Amino acid sequence: MLKNDINATFIPRTSIFFSKAFLFFAVIASVQLLAAQAEVPSGFISVRTQFIAALGDPKSNSGNNANDWGLWTVDPGPRGVMLSDYESLQESGGKAPAGWTFDENDWWLEEHGLIMEPPQFPLSPGRYLVTGGRSVTTVLTIGLKDPKTGARSWKLDDEAELYDITHLPCRSARYTPKKGDISGSPATAKTSNFPVTPGA
Repeated sequence: MLKNDINATFIPRTSIFFSKAFLFFAVIASVQLLAAQAEVPSGFISVRTQFIAALGDPKSNSGNNANDWGLWTVDPGPRGVMLSDYESLQESGGKAPAGWTFDENDWWLEEHGLIMEPPQFPLSPGRYLVTGGRSVTTVLTIGLKDPKTGARSWKLDDEAELYDITHLPCRSARYTPKKGDISGSPATAKTSNFPVTPGA
């Protein structure tokens, strides 16, 4: 997780499967999805790949900030706009070719310099089958909102860490610039800074 002085946070992006009453997320290539479906536990059904924005320490196994996690119901990558095309996005009144609307006060940037539509908040409570597409597959449980604090818990089974279920090449940053602060605008971003170095 990275934070800088213009309120940007790089967030791991993970993909998911839905089930009858639960959500699953997995980070595997589309070609691998068909093979993976055979390993989904009984009682669950898969749907097209979706993505979760999960904010947290990569080494963490649990937390109380699931209310900060969101869901992209479609892959935001192909629907994004490159930083180099930001002027065109402005000229269209902030309307992207894919139909979503850019908000200069709350916007998302993928580590390759792609402006993306925001995910939907909050991520629903339930159980998720998760994997980073490498060696770990486990269950993530998202709790209900605590009536006193408003926090929502999350926990990974099998001592897995958030890093284990993160799709490594697709970190994203959420920018929430202060009013009138142009340093948090895509117009001031240096395209030469992308792609972001892994681990930065």
